[in-house]
Amino acid sequence: MKLRSAALAAAMALAGATAQADVKVGMITTLSGGGAGLGIDVRDGFMLAVKQAGRDDLEVVIEDDQRKPDIAVQLADKMIQSEKVDVLTGIIWSNLAMAVVPAATAQGKFYLSPNAGPSPLAGKGCHPNYFNVAWQNDNLHEAAGAYANDSGLKNSFILAPNYPAGKDALTGYKRFFDGELAGELYTKLGQTDYAAEIAQIRASGADSVYFFLPGGMGISFLKQYAASGVDLPLVGPAFSFDQGILQAVGDAAMGVKNTSQWNKDIDNATNAAFVETFQAEYGRLPSLYASQGFDTANLLISAMGKADVADADAFRAALKAAEFDSVRGDFAFGDNHHPVQDIYVREVIKEGDVYTNKIIATGLSNHADAYAADCKM
Repeated sequence: MKLRSAALAAAMALAGATAQADVKVGMITTLSGGGAGLGIDVRDGFMLAVKQAGRDDLEVVIEDDQRKPDIAVQLADKMIQSEKVDVLTGIIWSNLAMAVVPAATAQGKFYLSPNAGPSPLAGKGCHPNYFNVAWQNDNLHEAAGAYANDSGLKNSFILAPNYPAGKDALTGYKRFFDGELAGELYTKLGQTDYAAEIAQIRASGADSVYFFLPGGMGISFLKQYAASGVDLPLVGPAFSFDQGILQAVGDAAMGVKNTSQWNKDIDNATNAAFVETFQAEYGRLPSLYASQGFDTANLLISAMGKADVADADAFRAALKAAEFDSVRGDFAFGDNHHPVQDIYVREVIKEGDVYTNKIIATGLSNHADAYAADCKM
């Protein structure tokens, strides 16, 4: 395995280095700013799998998109035109994915998404070279809507950031939720003050709150909500209750139910080994994002074992076969190259001094996304 940062790449170029790997991966992810924890976890999960595979024919070039679409586009152009990568991966945010993925796949590159799953790329904008290894954006929110029904909730106040994943989130919740909406809000991406939104929730007459606020946005909202005295049950997707967020939020998250396609207590040998080795390597429990990075790398490695990346048709077929041991157990792609999988309901608990999640139910079984029928491949 070869790993190059931007600084090392520059040094190699100055030295006249010309070594080429059999497969070169360009990872564009968020490593600075408010969403850095998500990108760091995807990177660390991916690189753990690469390290464990011990492949010298795989080179990974990693760059920080700073959560800015224009930077992501510049990095993708550089990786495709100058670095000559074969595969791109890493993007966390759906607005960045929409800016990068269509152009990359149109140039014949493979894109393996370890996170962002915007609806256009699952439906009419699907592409044979695009594979999402995580989920389609709506999926975890659909499971939350189903869980709200099962819990007898009838009148939800819902909110999410105003960007593609936020819109997919609330669409997914509404698709499965049978009750009424006490309110629906789209907040600013990156927002940290939720006093106005919490005041609207308080006055809404809602019996519950469903929110999708990933990264630092979720930390801010949960702390402010707990301090507000509003006593309505919260439901959310894993993105607002993931491992890194929980340590920052603390007791304010205890007992909250959230939905995820992964958790550290999924009972299979691959997952148990992943949790143990990730902790040993990085000194922290893995997150949802780390598990997705790990699976993405193992999907790629499985395809490398079956086909040459230069033979696009064969390599695409090897990716579609998805013959790797996933931390989720059984793994399969639907016809639009998005997972068909179980989505679980988790509860926030405390193990010693560590806040974490445990699975309490299966929200949706063998679940595919709502846009596959629009994908013509």
